[in-house]
Amino acid sequence: MTFPKTPSRRAFLAGGAAVLATPALAQQEASYATPFENSTEVERDPNETARRNISSFRSLDWQPYFDNTRNGAILVDIDSRALHFWSEDQTIYKLYPTSVPLTEDLTRRGRTSVVQKVENPTWRPTPSMQKRNPEWPAVVEGGAPDNPLGVRALYLSWTYYRIHGTHDTRKIGRRSSNGCIGLYNEHVLELYELAKVGTQVLLI
Repeated sequence: MTFPKTPSRRAFLAGGAAVLATPALAQQEASYATPFENSTEVERDPNETARRNISSFRSLDWQPYFDNTRNGAILVDIDSRALHFWSEDQTIYKLYPTSVPLTEDLTRRGRTSVVQKVENPTWRPTPSMQKRNPEWPAVVEGGAPDNPLGVRALYLSWTYYRIHGTHDTRKIGRRSSNGCIGLYNEHVLELYELAKVGTQVLLI
């Protein structure tokens, strides 16, 4: 009787290295369940691996993007799916992973600012969302576990655009939103305390 050959140590190490070289976030993609109900975010097929730019997720200096840090500054990098925050006196710097718009059509870039800060925001779908998804509720009250805005929201000067939390953590690091920038709830709680009405915001 012939027994199968035992893999060589070299082959075993090579296979293990290939697995370790795969970003952990990408390895987890296939285990995602069905999309979060009543969400403003549009989920891709859970079995489709979302493209990530992990190598671009790095700290940045504010100076190439802002003339000053008056009232604080927020930079959202759509490509690397990261949000950067600098305090006015530049003693605080934060870097958070985000969800970003699903398509270029839903993406807006440019300069804006925080115009309102809301705790446990109430969610209402935009007219275009209601048209695309007539089965969605007209309103989800703040504090509800299925509220797509999470526990805090920073409203921007652009209508319908927000930086907000999300209860559906599968969306962070992915192209999954209808235009807003999503954060883990624990991160948006921190950013909410740091940012002010008037904080500069730049999306690139």
